[in-house]
Amino acid sequence: MHFTKLGRGPRILLAFHGIGQDGMSCFQTLENTLGDHYTIFAFDLFFHGKSADADLEIVTKDYWKSVLVDFLAQNNIPNFDVMGFSMGGRFALATLEAFPDKIKNTYLVAPDGISENPLYTLATRNSAGRALFRWTMQKPALFFKTILLLKKMGIVNNSLVRFTKNVLNTPSKRQNIFKSWTAFRALRFVIPQIIGIANQNDIRIFLFTGQFDKLLTLKAVNPLAKLLPKNQNVHLKSGHSQLVAKAGVWICTLFE
Repeated sequence: MHFTKLGRGPRILLAFHGIGQDGMSCFQTLENTLGDHYTIFAFDLFFHGKSADADLEIVTKDYWKSVLVDFLAQNNIPNFDVMGFSMGGRFALATLEAFPDKIKNTYLVAPDGISENPLYTLATRNSAGRALFRWTMQKPALFFKTILLLKKMGIVNNSLVRFTKNVLNTPSKRQNIFKSWTAFRALRFVIPQIIGIANQNDIRIFLFTGQFDKLLTLKAVNPLAKLLPKNQNVHLKSGHSQLVAKAGVWICTLFE
């Protein structure tokens, strides 16, 4: 799995990006804000960036742990912090579960994996749903017409429509979404158990959400938000795409 190294700080931060991104495009802004505090390993997750040719049908928690065991050994990293943005939230949570004795801070920025959207359940949890999902990504005309109809009915907002068009506007992007959604389906979490692991190991979990974020609802992260101390539940004046940069500015205050 490819990574880009950013910053020069004494601490180590493993950073996992969102759908349709790569490590550099997602986390480059952190070099200016956190680069004196952290050396950042910004990964290109499977099927993305320079890890796009990954040949995997499913990423289990055990497999993910084995990947990081090798990475940590090769780079002589004994302890680290973790950040996950959007889809990368699943990988941040899986990393916390796998290495609780090595982590002090986990930053979840508009994270996926806290609760599961019914559409994701339909598309990934059984073979019939995955077959329908594959067909939809190969022949997306009906899907796009449905999205526009839902917009007219007020069921989905403009931000979601724009995001959907951006990540699905080419055959390669649609294949990327199909591979990612189906391969990452085993990364599921029981949030009270995550909190228990964090508390037992003195790990601070910071949840960042955006006041103007139309892609992640507060309801989706409420199972985690309600279990965190108030000062670790951070609501910023930001939309979805700017949230990583603004979270980086906020995280700087931890080092003042």
